[in-house]
Amino acid sequence: MDKPWLRKYEPHIPASLSYPEKTLPQILADVARRFPERPATIFFKAKLTYRQLNELVNRCGAGLQRMGIRKGDRVAILIPNSPQYVIAYYAILRIGAIAVPCNPLYVARELNYQLKDSGARAIFTLTKFYHTVKEAQPGTPVESIIVTNIKEYFPPLLRFLFTVAKEAKEGHRVDISKDPSARWFQYFLATAPATPKGVDISLDDTAVLLYTGGTTGVPKAAELSHRNIMVNAVQTSVWFSAQEGQEVILSALPLSHSYGMTTAMNFPVYAGATMILIANPRDIHDVLESIQRFRPTAYPGVPTMYVAINNYPKVSQYDLRSIKACISGGAPLPVEVQKRFQEITGAKLVEGYGLSETSPVTHANPIYGENRIGTIGLPWPDTDCKIVDVETGTREMPVGETGELIIRGPQVMKGYWNRPDETALALREGWLYTGDIARMDADGYFQIVDRKKDMIIAGGFNIYPREIEEVLYEHPKVKEAVAVGLPDPHRGETVKVFIVLKAGETATEQEIIEYCRGKMARFKVPTAVEFRSELPKTMVGKILRRVLREEELARQAKGS
Repeated sequence: MDKPWLRKYEPHIPASLSYPEKTLPQILADVARRFPERPATIFFKAKLTYRQLNELVNRCGAGLQRMGIRKGDRVAILIPNSPQYVIAYYAILRIGAIAVPCNPLYVARELNYQLKDSGARAIFTLTKFYHTVKEAQPGTPVESIIVTNIKEYFPPLLRFLFTVAKEAKEGHRVDISKDPSARWFQYFLATAPATPKGVDISLDDTAVLLYTGGTTGVPKAAELSHRNIMVNAVQTSVWFSAQEGQEVILSALPLSHSYGMTTAMNFPVYAGATMILIANPRDIHDVLESIQRFRPTAYPGVPTMYVAINNYPKVSQYDLRSIKACISGGAPLPVEVQKRFQEITGAKLVEGYGLSETSPVTHANPIYGENRIGTIGLPWPDTDCKIVDVETGTREMPVGETGELIIRGPQVMKGYWNRPDETALALREGWLYTGDIARMDADGYFQIVDRKKDMIIAGGFNIYPREIEEVLYEHPKVKEAVAVGLPDPHRGETVKVFIVLKAGETATEQEIIEYCRGKMARFKVPTAVEFRSELPKTMVGKILRRVLREEELARQAKGS
């Protein structure tokens, strides 16, 4: 097939890459041998070297094995960015088990679904989330809860101050003594053998289950192999022109998100880079202090992160010039955000694209080459892309014409976990049908012109209206409900819901919002509610979500 994008590759990027026949945990062990004293993680100024990280991964893996976890078993992780997350993730993979990253913002209801669907036998969690895990545990296969405190890898003084001033106040102090299923992370490590038993792991074995709405909005897990995630780490390293053992990555993206998993954790490990782990990316003061102190060379992020830095009142007081390159994903990157961030930092900020189903990155603009504003750039090495007609998905569209973007490459998932019907819809003859409407220009730059039907992207998180609507339909006063995404200058999009109440009922906007807060993660909670006597529908009674969104956009445009 013709690949016009190859002509626009930077000189150092080949059409095809050479990949190691090793899993990422094996690569971690190699890096630990070559760069044993290089910092692997920096967390609140405390450092773990690659030698220390690899030893902790070994102990953690051995502890899991002693607990009865075997190859193919699923183990969940409900921990924010921290050394504990990296240790748990790589330990799970090292013994051939399957990691199930969980969003730390999830409430018990959402976590319960994920634990049941994945069949997770164990979960690593933070003290602060222990009660959520206990609420979610009934009805799941979870037998063991490994509990860690966020302070465990703080510097000594900060750990002491946290214990005295914040631990109890912020919900980090819990008693697990009466819970036979729970054990402390540090005791778990200290009593484990130094190395796990050898396990025969193929690159085609499943490594990670990443939950996504896919193209239909029903929560399901993209099943990623060891090869998938290793390949995407290598592709990222090459696109960034990473120098082995020399880079420093600002790891502010959530590691539980596909984008953070690859660009903020797996890519740094492959490149022998240092990860500056940011537990709270909304703490812009901490982010700026970390950039100035630890001099990161790359900062993968989402537009909201760059917006926050651009608008920080004292940003001029910080030296941010160490950053060389940033790839923005998760939502469209506004031109003014891109230009302002580049002015402040001197870095190259370019837009990319990916999906949980593709580990996730498939496209990006060249970092030092021709960056075409408003596009997602070029397909990465070994990544084939086509635009096909929306009706049948079989006819390739001419250059410049819109259609569905389909992708084929070594980073494309094995399928959806235990969802053969969904897999058959998404994967056809080796091609992943993204559900995104796009066009390609004559030079191979791709532009997304419409997104997966109905999906909302707020602050880099994918939100599927059905998740919100199902909660609203449980409200005793609600007859009908529909959620739409509307443009938001800070989050990219925000959620508005339209509601028809049952006859004789009354409710307020705040009542509905408060109800949602107790039922879903914070980023999904609607920010606006409109009550209507009826909703627009098709002849067969399907609510016309797009009509409501267009009406709202027209109203906003008229108001401005």
